[in-house]
Amino acid sequence: MNILITGACGHIGSYLVENLHKIKKVKKAFLIDNLESNRLDTLFNYKRKNKIEFFKRDLTDPESLKGFKNINIVIHLASMTNAAKSFNLKKEMYSNNLNSFKTVVDFCKKNQAKLIHVSTTSVYTKKVGLVDEKCEKKYLRPQSPYAKIKLLEEKILKNLGKKLKYNTFRLGTIAGVSKGIRFHTAVNNFCLSAALGENIKVYKTALHQFRPYLSLGDAFKLFKFAIEENFYENDVYNVVSNNFTVNEIIKKIRKHRKNIKISYVHSPIMNRLSYHVSKKKLSVKGLYLNSNLNRDIANTLNLLRNLK
Repeated sequence: MNILITGACGHIGSYLVENLHKIKKVKKAFLIDNLESNRLDTLFNYKRKNKIEFFKRDLTDPESLKGFKNINIVIHLASMTNAAKSFNLKKEMYSNNLNSFKTVVDFCKKNQAKLIHVSTTSVYTKKVGLVDEKCEKKYLRPQSPYAKIKLLEEKILKNLGKKLKYNTFRLGTIAGVSKGIRFHTAVNNFCLSAALGENIKVYKTALHQFRPYLSLGDAFKLFKFAIEENFYENDVYNVVSNNFTVNEIIKKIRKHRKNIKISYVHSPIMNRLSYHVSKKKLSVKGLYLNSNLNRDIANTLNLLRNLK
């Protein structure tokens, strides 16, 4: 089959492309990225066991996917993603992400391509306990513009009914090393600060709050599972390796960097929330995720070992 991957040079996209040869059903992949993040280097020296072709495209242009034929699956990863900075870029993020999403959805409908849609567990706001995909609407009040947009995208897909085959996957905070690695997410950012000998900056009140995390290895397992099992049920699934407190993450980093220190900072995102995100719904379908975050932290710190 032929697949199209948007945001192919990003943190998740580059890992997926690097490991694409492990998904036997994929015969050819078309990679899309606007290169606004200057990640052309992620395309260097790929193992071309799968045939891949790269195209520089801006998905906010509704004509950007015109000409692509015989696409069976679209994996939509392209978006502006920095939640903390999204408050200062709200209008730009809404325009970019929603217009890009519309281009992808229109393409899938026109070409009868199935869609793997990526959302985020940041759509949840429950204060305590376990939250799952069937939670009350009052717990779906995301705080950042980025997460609000993702919830809007979910609603758009739901309203399409049977016009499109898809699944929405709410990913936990990504951790792990890829060619397109980014450092604005918690684990990677903490590792970067530790490698540089800087204080790890933690949002006030967040130290003992639980958050869901997702290893890149588990993210790839998800894509592989969806493609190989033809898993498209027009439904929403949480995708989480494990839930940890910020303090637990820092303890894992301290195993490798003993002398790290913490400083507390303010964030525009309210952090008086603590919740576990359930992954049971996906497990019932036969996909079990439990990658070792210790390994992701060790690999990230090893990548940064020459920093001082």
